Amino acid sequence: MPTLCVDRITLREIRLSLKEPFRIWSGLVQERRIALLELTNRDGASVMSECVAFHQPNYSPETIDTAWLAIREWLAPRVLGRELAGPEQVHLLLDEHIRGHNMAKAAVEMGCWGLAAESAGVSLSSLLGGTRDRVPTGISLGLQSDPAALVARAQAAVTAGYRKIKVKIRPGQDVEYVSAVRHALGAGIGLMADANSAYTLADTEHLVRLDEFGLIMLEQPLGDDDLVRHAALQRRLTTPICLDESITSVDRAEDMIALGSGRIVNIKPGRVGGFTASKSIHDLCASAKIPVWCGGMLESGIGRAYNVALASLSNFSLPGDLSPSARYWHRDIITPEWTMDDEGMVQVPLDRPGLGVTVDHDFLDALTVRTEVLSARPAMAVVA
Repeated sequence: MPTLCVDRITLREIRLSLKEPFRIWSGLVQERRIALLELTNRDGASVMSECVAFHQPNYSPETIDTAWLAIREWLAPRVLGRELAGPEQVHLLLDEHIRGHNMAKAAVEMGCWGLAAESAGVSLSSLLGGTRDRVPTGISLGLQSDPAALVARAQAAVTAGYRKIKVKIRPGQDVEYVSAVRHALGAGIGLMADANSAYTLADTEHLVRLDEFGLIMLEQPLGDDDLVRHAALQRRLTTPICLDESITSVDRAEDMIALGSGRIVNIKPGRVGGFTASKSIHDLCASAKIPVWCGGMLESGIGRAYNVALASLSNFSLPGDLSPSARYWHRDIITPEWTMDDEGMVQVPLDRPGLGVTVDHDFLDALTVRTEVLSARPAMAVVA
C-alpha cells in the first residue's frame, strides 16, 4: 500500500433537517448540524469523513464547535504534510498529549482510513478486514407520546424488515411502553431498550421489571462514565446490559469485562476515537465472547458509509443502527442513498473503492453554512 500523506483538510458545516424530530431522554433533535471533513492528498485524491458530535453537550462533552476548534488547532496539524506508512499510525499520533476530543479525533482518523482506501483502489471494508458483503440493520425509535404511538412505529418497522427494534425509554415512559410493544410484536421479534443514562441505581427494582419482556439488551441505563454501578445492576438483571457512552476506549472495555458491568458493547467509532480503537475493542470483545454492534449518531450518508464498513467485521453479530437514508432524511447528501432490502440487510459496497458512495456536491454546497481550509502549506483563507 502506498504511503499516506494528507495535503489539505477542508472543514465544512452543513445543516440537514430531519424528516421528523428525534427525541431521547436528554433532548430533541430537529435539525442536524454536521461537521464534514474533506481530506485531499498530494495526488489530488480526496475523501470525506464526518464528525458525529452534536450541537449541544448532551450525549458527550464534545460539540460540533469544540470539535471544529480541536481539529483546526491541534489535530489537523498532526497529520497535514506528514508521510505515514498507513492509517493505523494516525490514532497514536492524535492521542499523544491530547486528552479527550474523541469525536474530533475520529473524524480525522477515519478520514485517513477512507483516503487510504481510495488511494489504494480498495473498499473501506476490505481495508478494515471486513468479512461480509451484507450487514443486518435495526431501527432506533425515539420517545413517543404514548404506548400506542410507539407500538404503531414498532409494527411499521417490523413490516419494513428491520432485524432489531430499539425503543428509547426514560422514567415514566418505560415498563408500560416496552410491555405494549412486546405484546404487540410477540416473542419472536428482537427488541431492546435504550435509556441513555436516564436512571440511577436507586431504580434497580423498577428496572428489574424489564426482565419479563425477553429483551436482547438494556442499553446504558446508568451514568455515562459509570462501570461499578452498572456491575451491581447487571448482577440483579437477567437482561444483558449493553454499554454505550461508558465505553470510550479499549481500556474501558477491558474494565467492563473485568467488573462484569455489561455483556454487550455498542461500538460507535466516533465515540471511541476512530477505527483503530474500534477494531481493538472489537477484537477484545471477540476474544471474551462479548457480542458487539454498531450504533448510530444520526449520521448523514457519509458517516453511514464508515459505520457500514466497520459493521462488516466478524464480531458485529447483532444488527446495528444502520437505517437507510430515507429513515431520517428527505434527501441524503450521497448517491446512491443507503437502502435496506426486504430481509433487513444493508449492502456493503465492496465493488467500489473508498467509501463506496458519491457525494452530491451541488446539494452539499447548498447546505453549507461555513467552511475552513487547513493546509500543509502556508495558511489559506477562511471562508465564512
